[in-house]
Amino acid sequence: MRALRALLGFGLLAAGSHLQRVRGPAGVCRARPAWWGTRRPQSGGRGDPALMASPAVKYLSQEEAQAVDEELFNEYQFSVDQLMELAGLSCATAIAKAYPPKSMSRSPPTVLVICGPGNNGGDGLVCARHLKLFGYQPTIYYPKRPNKPLFGALVTQCQKMDIPFLGEMPPEPMLIDELYELVVDAIFGFSFKGDVREPFRSILSVLSGLTVPIASIDIPSGWDVEKGNSGGIQPDLLISLTAPKKSASHFTGRYHYLGGRFVPPALEKKYQLNLPPYPDTECVYRLQ
Repeated sequence: MRALRALLGFGLLAAGSHLQRVRGPAGVCRARPAWWGTRRPQSGGRGDPALMASPAVKYLSQEEAQAVDEELFNEYQFSVDQLMELAGLSCATAIAKAYPPKSMSRSPPTVLVICGPGNNGGDGLVCARHLKLFGYQPTIYYPKRPNKPLFGALVTQCQKMDIPFLGEMPPEPMLIDELYELVVDAIFGFSFKGDVREPFRSILSVLSGLTVPIASIDIPSGWDVEKGNSGGIQPDLLISLTAPKKSASHFTGRYHYLGGRFVPPALEKKYQLNLPPYPDTECVYRLQ
């Protein structure tokens, strides 16, 4: 165990030490009601000031989410790397709002970003780069890298910013709890179907035993895109991209943000997304 900790570059924690866990503003970890599209928050409630009773934001099926993506690429001529950059920035911004560096016990706060082989993993790489700029200390685990120039470039950008990549996943939840204050789940997105295979099955098994918060990008990995969780990980933060997916209705963590402020008004109207009013120049909006 000592050798593995040394390999990860953090060393051993002092005997008997404990990480300060991230808590909500009132020091209590509990699920909060979704305000947008339901009701006005009570006096003293927290969230964006524009939250009020309005028609509910639409939660997309897997088919609808794919159709919106296809129109963004084909009809509106967005590129994959363009949307990935905007999505990753949104994710890092939401994390910084939910877990400000000053609220964490370490300086800089340590974050483990676990990336999958698809576009969700690319979002995670971009997110890690922006987290480094925001004052965090990210480390990336990227076990299955696609052989595509876009992803190779994202890896290079992270390496040039001195963001380390792990050669292997810490095998025990306790070790991750000691070394990191937050884990970013960027493994699978809304297009994932079928059974989870190795090495991701083992990775999700480890993540399900964590006590540090998990921030999931768009879909908590291992969840059915429409039906939600079937005994998998339980993120504390969910960052929905473009529009929430139906599985988000099963989310019970403390923080739910919407990111990806790039949807053209005509596309929003066509799919009746009813996106909330992002305040000023913000790229994320707190739904819960």
